[in-house]
Amino acid sequence: MTESTPQPNSALSLPIRERRAERGAEASRGPADGATTLDSALPAGRHRARGLYVHVPFCFHKCHYCDFYSFVDREGRSGAYLEQIERDVDWTLARMDGTIDTIFVGGGTPTLLEATELQTLTAQIKRFPLAQEVEWTVEANPETIDGAKAQVLAAAGVNRVSIGAQSFDLRHLKTLERWHDPVNVARAAGFLRAAGIENFNIDLIFGIPGQTLEEWRSDLLRALEIGPRHLSCYGLTYETNTAMTKRLELGQFEACDEALEAEMFELTRETLEAAGFNHYEVSNYARPGSECQHNLIYWRNEPWWAIGPSASGFIAGHRYKVVPRLGDWLDRAKHASQPITDHEAPNAARHTSEALMVALRLTEGIDAALEQRAIELDPTRRGVFEKALTDGLLERDLRAGRLRFTKRGMLLANEVLAQLV
Repeated sequence: MTESTPQPNSALSLPIRERRAERGAEASRGPADGATTLDSALPAGRHRARGLYVHVPFCFHKCHYCDFYSFVDREGRSGAYLEQIERDVDWTLARMDGTIDTIFVGGGTPTLLEATELQTLTAQIKRFPLAQEVEWTVEANPETIDGAKAQVLAAAGVNRVSIGAQSFDLRHLKTLERWHDPVNVARAAGFLRAAGIENFNIDLIFGIPGQTLEEWRSDLLRALEIGPRHLSCYGLTYETNTAMTKRLELGQFEACDEALEAEMFELTRETLEAAGFNHYEVSNYARPGSECQHNLIYWRNEPWWAIGPSASGFIAGHRYKVVPRLGDWLDRAKHASQPITDHEAPNAARHTSEALMVALRLTEGIDAALEQRAIELDPTRRGVFEKALTDGLLERDLRAGRLRFTKRGMLLANEVLAQLV
């Protein structure tokens, strides 16, 4: 499917998909401790979190650039997956407080599930106490949305869908190992609208080997013709242990020139702002009022629950990742909480570094309190801030009392963030 830690191959190395904000602070984290289940990781009592992320690992095909946990299910384990989801919902309900404001069902390809399975999954999610104005997003591959599935999603209360288009050029889709027909992006959007889901995002990738500036312009314009309220436009990154990276190392293609990638980034902003979209995060654009509220939870370093194999969560200051293998996730006593890995207990210095790394990606920037706290924990950051201000990469909004990247600074955001973290 279609949402990271900055990668070193380019100053524009940004997340591959919308959801990747959830992993944005990984570069600043320390060693994990020995907790093996959520029961052993979290303090006793009930915990409040506005967000919920549910991971569906099943895919039709493993795309070459993707480093998320996903696979082709050749053993027919979707039924066992849904049964375990029910048990994990039970466990979470017994330990949560308050309501859920945002839900994001990602993958994998959630809409690869059959309509009846989608109905089962959404019914489990609806057991959570949901806010009256909940934002509920489901990721979808263009080929896997039909009228029946769109109706199931709408009937459940899903009000936002993220469509993984990536490109409208068959040649570039082949490079990415994406196997959908570009015309089916508009077709999927049509099914969603017919079901009453007007709010959808389209994911696009630029910097694909061999891609020209005009081809990228064409992708942007074709996406705009479909009428999304949100667009996520990411520079292609070469993640460790992906087929894409191995092909690059074997010399099967050359990475996009950084100067061209910068032009593509600028063209994205110019084109989408001219079309009425706000550039509210380095890689994300929305019509006013249609910003992804779930990803804003990640970027503002607020807590969220996570369910499903490889899903990452952040509760009561504790970060964790559910074990990243379906078999391991299923292989446990029915009453046990989710098995986890990479658990990190609360740590003020690390939390501040994470907050800096994700919040500065937003065009709203950071407030004075976070800036001061960051400097107190590491005085060398003052020099980084001052140099970036002098170089025109950062600017102060005196009226709002915030520090943020300039438009030029957005191009070099990763370089500045690397120095700060």
